Amino acid sequence: MNTSRRRFLKASILGGAAAAGACSVDVSVDAGDDEEQTTEPMRILVLGGTGFIGPHMVREMLRRGHEVTLFNRGRTNSELFPDLELIIGDRNNDLDGLQGQTWDAVVDNSGYVPRHVSDSARLLSDAVSHYVYVSTISVYADFANPINEDSPLATMEDESIEEVTNETYGPMKALCERNAAAEIGDDRLTILRPTYICGPGDRSDRYTYWPVRTMRGGEMLWPGTPADPIQIIDVRDLANFTVDCCEQRIKGTFNTVTPAGSFTMGGMLDDCMAVTAAGMTPVWVSKEFIAEHSLEETPALPIWAPPGGEYAGIVKVDGSRAHDAGLHNRPTRETARDTLAWWKTLPEERTAELRAGLKPEQEAELLAAWKESSS
Repeated sequence: MNTSRRRFLKASILGGAAAAGACSVDVSVDAGDDEEQTTEPMRILVLGGTGFIGPHMVREMLRRGHEVTLFNRGRTNSELFPDLELIIGDRNNDLDGLQGQTWDAVVDNSGYVPRHVSDSARLLSDAVSHYVYVSTISVYADFANPINEDSPLATMEDESIEEVTNETYGPMKALCERNAAAEIGDDRLTILRPTYICGPGDRSDRYTYWPVRTMRGGEMLWPGTPADPIQIIDVRDLANFTVDCCEQRIKGTFNTVTPAGSFTMGGMLDDCMAVTAAGMTPVWVSKEFIAEHSLEETPALPIWAPPGGEYAGIVKVDGSRAHDAGLHNRPTRETARDTLAWWKTLPEERTAELRAGLKPEQEAELLAAWKESSS
């Protein structure tokens, strides 16, 4: 995959998680375990648990009555779950704290380096009944065509590289999946490949940009056309499905996305307008104009992808396997409403500047250029 494409993917999907090819595509539920797993409290180990997606997963586990143990370095949001068992350690050669205990399931949402995933999966192989690895759709090799779980995965020539960069992120996540399968086995492994993870707590501002910028009002640049398809996953829907996989021992590899074709840029605009009630005027600019200004290769217009060409498939990811296994997507308007409500609770130093999307001065210049080119 060329550098510009990997830059696009990093700006677009990084923060989701990764992929692999050695995993079974079985989407079955272990017979006889269903009732036991959904009615009896489980002991669940979470590798990570205090970033963006982890807290939502932990809260859902606790809501369902499960006992949760966290394993992390104790540096990020350490105040979130003071009543839970915390094992302090580091995935880079400091896993000793995991010795001597057993859990019903482990959720790995912090594995980016293949060696780290191998080490933890090997150590936990005899200590857990089920391993859930949270990956990303960035693991796929080609985004020009629609994608399903059997699509080819990205590779890298030097598999010993451990630095996460624009070029290595997807291939490294694919290796993480492969290594988890090698240590755990397909019969005890679930791999989740989310697209853009959205909702309260997102530190990337990729989705948040749209409702927050809408709230500011005035003329707002919108890329492409209202009919352009997009795909997201609400972090809480991902969390719910993750816990379902633990409880029901759902095995296999799943793209966790909104159904292909069900959500569009126009739909997101409608959601943003509805939850903000702002006096915003959308200005739709063509994909040719966006390409001319190299905006498709930056986080300036997150979530949207130019229709056609080498990125067309990134918004046509087949999530039917996950939906057949129980993934439920809440209304996108609920995601917009709750994201905006969360944003309004943040301190001013956090909300002073969005981490993604067009800067105000950049947007003004582009709008002026668009009007001039259209006159």
